[in-house]
Amino acid sequence: MAASISEDEQREHFAYCVQLFGGVTAFSRRLGIDERAIRRFINGERPIGAGLLDDTAKALRLLVAEATTAEEQIAAMLNIRAL
Repeated sequence: MAASISEDEQREHFAYCVQLFGGVTAFSRRLGIDERAIRRFINGERPIGAGLLDDTAKALRLLVAEATTAEEQIAAMLNIRAL
């Protein structure tokens, strides 16, 4: 059974996820959501719906994939230089 999470905890976690993208502006550009709306979600002025959480999770998975690719390219460059 999944543990229940309070609205405050959900909002705090959402704010943390926004910071993983580099802040409100970067998150706004990535998801195509108005910056003011994102701030309202974080401040509790608007409820965070399942759709927003799903979109955030998808964007995080894409960010992980992009970061992994970038890391692999750096590792390859370092290996080439070491030869």
